[in-house]
Amino acid sequence: MPDRKLGQNLKSAREKVGLTQQQVADKTGIHVNYYARMEQGRVEVPLRRLNAYAKLFKVKAKDLLPN
Repeated sequence: MPDRKLGQNLKSAREKVGLTQQQVADKTGIHVNYYARMEQGRVEVPLRRLNAYAKLFKVKAKDLLPN
């Protein structure tokens, strides 16, 4: 089930490092619309990709997870 809080955490972390959704999509090899839907909480964030997002955003993976 998609998680809106996880999506909000992705968006916040992305904005803190100054990346656009397009840049994140390009760097992680996914379509920008798919990434945007993750941030909106409309699709699930694949946990196998969570470490890649954390590395890109310079945070720990656990910091992206909802509390």
